[in-house]
Amino acid sequence: MSTFSRIFRHLCTTSAAGRRSFPPDALQAIEEAIAEGEKRHRAEVRVVIEPALDLQAVLNGVAPRERARELFARYGVWDTEENCGVLVYINLADHQVEIVADRGVGRLVSAEDWNAVCKTITQGFARGEYHRSVIAAIDELNHMLCRLYPDDGSTRNQLPDRPVML
Repeated sequence: MSTFSRIFRHLCTTSAAGRRSFPPDALQAIEEAIAEGEKRHRAEVRVVIEPALDLQAVLNGVAPRERARELFARYGVWDTEENCGVLVYINLADHQVEIVADRGVGRLVSAEDWNAVCKTITQGFARGEYHRSVIAAIDELNHMLCRLYPDDGSTRNQLPDRPVML
């Protein structure tokens, strides 16, 4: 993909486009899916949706993975008791989904498993199923995290469940 086409996509993907793809009821459903999963496991899940990067970031060549790592730090996803935070970053303009996991959970999950969760979202987006595909991916993620970090009675919510819409 050329730099020009990427710039064009990011300039044309507005916050209004993000709100159309993820209206308040969709964000509420995503929040509920995260909260429901976190009742069954000790891991923490954050979802960050970004319609587009600003022009300077695009000109600087900021990749979705780089941006996801920056947001992982900014939102404190790394700051959980068992190092089991997971960030799901969605960049609408780039049509990219990135998962950044803290070291505790990151070493237990294969790249193929993370990629399968991302693929659930991107395939759903291709069909125009934005919030449904994110909820399906969160369900997959919760199932995986239940196996790795089952609730042992000590579960407490360490990070907000509400998705962040930038």
